[in-house]
Amino acid sequence: MVGRLIETEACVAEGAEWLARNEPRFAWALEQTGPLPLRRRPDGFAQLLSAIVSQQVSVASARAIWGKLEAAGAVTPEAVLRLDQDGLRDLGLSRQKARYACALADAGIDYDALRTAPDDAVVKTLTKVTGIGVWTAEIYAMFSLGRADVFAPGDLALQESARMLFDLPERPKEKPLRTMAEAWSPWRSVAARALWAYYHVAKDREGIA
Repeated sequence: MVGRLIETEACVAEGAEWLARNEPRFAWALEQTGPLPLRRRPDGFAQLLSAIVSQQVSVASARAIWGKLEAAGAVTPEAVLRLDQDGLRDLGLSRQKARYACALADAGIDYDALRTAPDDAVVKTLTKVTGIGVWTAEIYAMFSLGRADVFAPGDLALQESARMLFDLPERPKEKPLRTMAEAWSPWRSVAARALWAYYHVAKDREGIA
């Protein structure tokens, strides 16, 4: 069962209202952040390939490499497999990322079927591919598939934001934060948006101080 989808800013606002009613700290955080962004992205092969390209490099570097891939037409499974790892490396990918890109292209994922697959099935399908971890799969489910009740507790910014907002003694690890987020169901994806937004507000405030 897929459950609720986030398709418009009104959906995000509905989730934010629910969180504010059920958790006073979210109500306070949302006063600081203002309306939360929709952040919907396309789904499909190119989106996951872009995620692989972006791993552990700066935004500028990722953008430059992605521009080369697009110029070469290497953003489809067929094109990636034609280029093979050596061709991808010529376009700026590291040896490891070229291997990941080929693994994704060779995986034969049915992206249309993912749109109607349960959240756990989406994560399970994607993490079978070398180079795609749980975090990438959960982000894909959240923003490319619009799932309303997915969280990505392995995200360091979410961990740090939860520490600040809930006045925790230390940054929560992935497993405890996943457990903590269960209280925010059925709007965990909106809770993630709220925590990311609060993270930037709090860090900007620290910078000014």
